[in-house]
Amino acid sequence: MNPFFSGTRLSDMIRAIRASKTAAEERAVVRKECAAIRASINENDQDYRHRDLAKLMFIHMLGYPTHFGQMECLKLIASPGFPEKRIGYLGLMLLLDERQEVLMLVTNSLKQDLNHTNQYIVGLALCALGNICSAEMARDLAPEVERLLQFRDPNIRKKAALCAIRIIRKVPDLSENFTNRAAALLKEKHHGVLITGVHLCTEICTVSPEALEYFRKKCTEGLVKTLRDIANSPYSPEYDVAGITDPFLHIRLLKLLRILGQGDAEASDCMNDILAQVASKTESNKNAGNAILYECVQTIMSIEENGGLRVLAINILGKFLSNRDNNIRYVALNMLMRALTVDSQAVQRHRATILECVKDSDASIQKRALELIYLLVNENNVKPLAKELIDYLEVSEQDFKGDLTAKICSIVEKFAPEKIWYIDQMLKVLSEAGNYVKEDVWHALIVVITNAPDLHGYAVRALYRALLRSSEQETLVRVAIWCIGEYADLLVNNAGMLELEDPITVTESDAVDVVETAINHHTSDVTTKAMALIALLKISSRFPSCSERVKSIIGQNKGSFVLELQQRSLEFSSVIQKHQNIRSSLVERMPVLDEATFSGRRAGSLPANVSTSGKSPLSIPNGVAKAAAPLVDLLDLSSDDVPAPTASSANFLQDLLGVDLTQPSAQPGTMQPSKAGADILLDLLSIGSPAPVQNGSTNGDLLSIHENNAPLASIDTISSTSPTAPSSMVDLLDAFGPTPPTSEDKGPAYPSIVAFESSSLKIEFNFTKQPENPQTTDIVATFTNLTPNVYTDFLFQAAVPKFLQLHLDPASSNSLPANGNIKQTMRVTNSQHGKKPIVMRMRVGYKTNGKDVLEEGQINNFPREL
Repeated sequence: MNPFFSGTRLSDMIRAIRASKTAAEERAVVRKECAAIRASINENDQDYRHRDLAKLMFIHMLGYPTHFGQMECLKLIASPGFPEKRIGYLGLMLLLDERQEVLMLVTNSLKQDLNHTNQYIVGLALCALGNICSAEMARDLAPEVERLLQFRDPNIRKKAALCAIRIIRKVPDLSENFTNRAAALLKEKHHGVLITGVHLCTEICTVSPEALEYFRKKCTEGLVKTLRDIANSPYSPEYDVAGITDPFLHIRLLKLLRILGQGDAEASDCMNDILAQVASKTESNKNAGNAILYECVQTIMSIEENGGLRVLAINILGKFLSNRDNNIRYVALNMLMRALTVDSQAVQRHRATILECVKDSDASIQKRALELIYLLVNENNVKPLAKELIDYLEVSEQDFKGDLTAKICSIVEKFAPEKIWYIDQMLKVLSEAGNYVKEDVWHALIVVITNAPDLHGYAVRALYRALLRSSEQETLVRVAIWCIGEYADLLVNNAGMLELEDPITVTESDAVDVVETAINHHTSDVTTKAMALIALLKISSRFPSCSERVKSIIGQNKGSFVLELQQRSLEFSSVIQKHQNIRSSLVERMPVLDEATFSGRRAGSLPANVSTSGKSPLSIPNGVAKAAAPLVDLLDLSSDDVPAPTASSANFLQDLLGVDLTQPSAQPGTMQPSKAGADILLDLLSIGSPAPVQNGSTNGDLLSIHENNAPLASIDTISSTSPTAPSSMVDLLDAFGPTPPTSEDKGPAYPSIVAFESSSLKIEFNFTKQPENPQTTDIVATFTNLTPNVYTDFLFQAAVPKFLQLHLDPASSNSLPANGNIKQTMRVTNSQHGKKPIVMRMRVGYKTNGKDVLEEGQINNFPREL
């Protein structure tokens, strides 16, 4: 006899499956058993139907298809006996979900069982409904569930409350039907019913503002009393967990009190005393106590203002930081970041403990603690915190050095009390982790040094010492050789000595030695070697006695396979040998680089919009344009046609490397630099092709912004002052092609469009035109918040191709209210009106719930008549 006939017991099938040595054997057993079950189903064998379904559920949990047994679940549910119904409902919950159409057939059986005289069958129906309830079933069966909330048996009331939670989540409109019954459950003495009642009330409050107000007025005092009774209750073995009475109920009550107290001063005052009691008397040596304390802290931080309670809550978080459990420390760091916006002084008291968390072995705690320390830094504590972080940088793991270095550089730059301290700290960072320092950071250091004439000598001597100690850090080498090239005479002559300095003896030959070492070092890249060659050219002018040696070192690269180095070597050798009459003026000391201009570029402003007064602007308000380089990222162009740089960007490279990359008009006795060499160098640093300047001078304020420095970028940025690009430039957006014609609109001449829509934000454009100027289109953008959260720091940016000019006015507000909207106007001038349609790339940034959100997209559906 075949052992796998329909009467095989479940245990025998499980034993046979587990005895399978390979997956193929297991599949064979399952295949035979499924065949036997199908045969039994076809024969309508009622005696073994429950056994077949039990085996199907086990097969389903192994991952095999069991859809052919779904109808058997419905047949068992319709059976009169409890054992059959139990298997049927269990199969219903495992084999089906709310998306199955066959589920519609079970609604009537569920309704009958919810009204059954046997409370155990009622419990089965409630359990199944709470697991697989769909919106249609919720509407049909909500009255039965509402009635069962008053059932005599507490287990049924508990299951009915859990089922009501599922119903409310599926159909929020039904919440008003359960409000009164849920409020009645809050007076229950049975903890199982009480905890589900509290959960149900919490769910109702989240979906119904009217119910929230009702619970605030009617139930707040009762909930406070219940929490007090539980917190002060004597030992009860049936609810005791680690010496605490029912911590799960504690947490549910605290969550509901948090919702009731948020935004309501009266309700918050009512619960202040009990929150203080829970926070101060709960034991923290067990995980259950820590869970209650954490929930209590969240409630305290969410309800209305109470300074004393918040200090107590922050002190609890500080105590959490000393816990040995990494999970507790992590959640404490998360909560302290939220608490920082509420009471920064209280968080500052735990600064030392947070700093120790930065040195933790757990990577997630390290990063979270570093973010918190970064937010804690201010002008008063920047020196000790920077010192601690830099000291730890020496021993930190390689994986963490990148994040730590970036934060230290940002802290030092943002809060430096004086330039000499800034230079000292940056030198320490460059010496310890120079390879992790980003390019714009060491550029900024050079700008700061050039703007401190009294510190030129100090800086070059400090860099010289650092370079002798640590020549493996590429960024340190670059900054050092740049300064040595500029201020080698100050280094050799010990000029500008400060009282805190120790004298140092450096000869002209020593200065050449360190630059030669940088050229020949095996880790030096092309950029470092190119900068070193420029430094040698300048040294040859500062120290004529070293000219021959410098010429010899430079000449070593005449045969370099790198075209950039080969060309520099040939041209610089020619300058030293044949053009001594212009060498001194060609390699004069660089003029002071404007800090405000450089900071504005780093912040992303257009040269024409950069403010030259005050501190560096680190944020961009609405309506202010971004620089061409960030716009390449905004446009997300994948082609090789990158925008050409502005003249000022070429000038910045000229400042940095000290070489003239422009093409001045030919003058007698003046060497013309090779265009190919300039292009190679610019390509090397990803800046583009150099822009021509209008005079041949090699010594000007090379970072200053002039109106005649028209950018060559083929993309106009967001500013009415942006100069247009030459017509010979390639249009980067031609690849997008014209928007395909659409069917004729039946509405107005210029219909509004939905420019962008996501689950959280919608942008709509409305158009108007002036009859006398058909090329110009006025656009009113309406930004609609589709969520119940407020968006702060709202910023809209856009980019258009060169044949369009875009003027963007500031938005009506930089805060987008919940489910509200703000407006922003812009004007687009289409020089190819009638030939090319308007296209635009946009980016929207904002903050919500403490997180930065960035959304971007391309708009191609502008009406063609625009």
